[in-house]
Amino acid sequence: MLEKKNAETDPSATKSGVEISPFSPDHGEMVVDLIVGIQQNEFNISITIDNQPDLLTIPAFYQKGKGNFWVALDQGQVVGTISLLDIGNGQVALRKMFVAKEYRGAETATAQRLLNRALNGSREQGVAEIFLGTTSKFKAAHRFYEKSGFLLIPKSRLPQRFPVMAVDTRFYTYKIQA
Repeated sequence: MLEKKNAETDPSATKSGVEISPFSPDHGEMVVDLIVGIQQNEFNISITIDNQPDLLTIPAFYQKGKGNFWVALDQGQVVGTISLLDIGNGQVALRKMFVAKEYRGAETATAQRLLNRALNGSREQGVAEIFLGTTSKFKAAHRFYEKSGFLLIPKSRLPQRFPVMAVDTRFYTYKIQA
């Protein structure tokens, strides 16, 4: 079990006890369960772990170059995820942004805190621009990204190395301010 941190001395801690930490291999099974569970059970997307082999090799796939993968933890349980995939040219793809239903909303601000960590990580790594793709079914995600400063763009504006997923139909960009 993770030790609770004081929100006044540790900006990754809140009154709810949720902490944002880099992924470690002991989070692996919980990450898969969270992401696949949300995809299948909440949004009825026909996707399995077999369609997402990156989730089985997170350190090798995400935690290299300017990329990273973070988890939101509550008493050692993964309740949210976000990742950045280095696609070259000072650009990253924001991927795997998922938050358990009970941790959504302003009370815990888990999604906002995960996004803030990714944005700060981008600045720290000298990233110039973030791109993301999402499905048309994630309406709340569209509002969240747009409220957070992401701009809707046509698919044709994506960098060549951007990994378009089969379910992606909406695309966004965010320019990092130094």
